[in-house]
Amino acid sequence: MAKLPIEKMRELERRYGEIEARMSAGPAADVYVKLASEYSELQPVVSKIREYEKAQAEIADLEAILSDKTMDRDMRDLAEMELPEVEARLESLEQEIQILLLPKDAADEKSAILEIRAGTGGSEAALFAGDLFRMYERFAAANGWKVEVLSASEGDAGGYKEIIATISGKGVFSRLKFESGVHRVQRVPETEASGRIHTSAATVAVLPEAEEIDIDIRPEDIRIDTMRSSGAGGQHVNTTDSAVRVTHLPTGIIVTSSEKSQHQNRAKAMQVLRSRLYDIERQKAESERSADRKSQVGSGDRSERIRTYNFPQGRVTDHRINLTLYKLDRMMEGEIDEVVDALRADYQAGQLAQLGEQG
Repeated sequence: MAKLPIEKMRELERRYGEIEARMSAGPAADVYVKLASEYSELQPVVSKIREYEKAQAEIADLEAILSDKTMDRDMRDLAEMELPEVEARLESLEQEIQILLLPKDAADEKSAILEIRAGTGGSEAALFAGDLFRMYERFAAANGWKVEVLSASEGDAGGYKEIIATISGKGVFSRLKFESGVHRVQRVPETEASGRIHTSAATVAVLPEAEEIDIDIRPEDIRIDTMRSSGAGGQHVNTTDSAVRVTHLPTGIIVTSSEKSQHQNRAKAMQVLRSRLYDIERQKAESERSADRKSQVGSGDRSERIRTYNFPQGRVTDHRINLTLYKLDRMMEGEIDEVVDALRADYQAGQLAQLGEQG
């Protein structure tokens, strides 16, 4: 395991104390907001550093008692009993601090754009895409996040050929970023008379929601076309040309939105375009950083088969970390915390191992 960066820890404590002093001095409101934001970011790690230092001091005291031959025998016995417990606590704090000090992904605290597309498997793939969307919708609701559908193309027998939605809340991207990839389903379709198991797939992409400050789109780089909106049952066909298609000329990325309001459609299409361009930049930066290593979980390869949902056996397997759970029904109800947490833990373990190699 990599050694703790003591100098960095002292610097964080010093900065924390400095912010505390400046906040109690009653600065201007805008300065206070910035200081409070940095203070809340530092608070978890500084709190653990202080616990770590306290445990170190306890160990030093206990070792002093044990090495003092003039010390009362009962005191030395007590110290001998307590020492392994405090050492175990110190080791646990060391791991927690290392994880808290890992390089942060700047996008982790952002909201996310979720894109689900039916893959191979026709109508069954579209139904599965719908099941996946409901799974994420329930997971979002359990976390107090807000889901808003930006665009949807329904499947012939239900579900979605494609659905794009925003999931808004603090830290959404950090929780969902490892969901990107190909999700495969094995089940007997309701229309299958012979009871034969079919395999179909849907692709999931989770992008950090980009704000205008994150990505600058030049007006000359986009072309905006308006089209007839084909609302449900054709009820909006004869109203206005409200559907919007935005083409980003340098990359060829096309985004469409076809709600009733043309103004809203333009805003939503630009929102998705910004996030896709931001994601391309992030992927490029990540591949440059990791040219000599490929993070098992965080490769972000959208064509990679990441998970299989086997309905006859009630089994879900995440192939990246070889995790199999027999709770498919509960997962489809949105209880995906166990997989999400395991993926994050595996990613953090990889980062720690890398730091150890460097250290």
